[in-house]
Amino acid sequence: MCYGSEFIATAVQTWLGQIGVKTLYIAPGSPWENGYNESFNGSLRDELLNGEIFYSLAEARVLIEAWRRHYNTVRPHSSLGYRPPAPEAATPPLPASGSASLHLRPAMAAETTMH
Repeated sequence: MCYGSEFIATAVQTWLGQIGVKTLYIAPGSPWENGYNESFNGSLRDELLNGEIFYSLAEARVLIEAWRRHYNTVRPHSSLGYRPPAPEAATPPLPASGSASLHLRPAMAAETTMH
């Protein structure tokens, strides 16, 4: 058996105690006490981990980070009216032109004046 996570948990608890942070415990076998975390874990497992084999830690980091960005900025969340929690800022493509002033969006162009 591997008890690595238990040793890490003990170290984290010791560190939290040293900096004055108190922890709240979830009863073992009670995932409903932390539904947000359980929902996230299920999404991560279903949408990424079950379909990937990571051949290196670097590959895992890259793929998990790409999934995290997608999860937070693109993926619709039913609890948010099928919108992402932090949508990416999107701007319409600008037309090709030789003049920098023609690259302003119409709303910005109306505000600019020449002196």
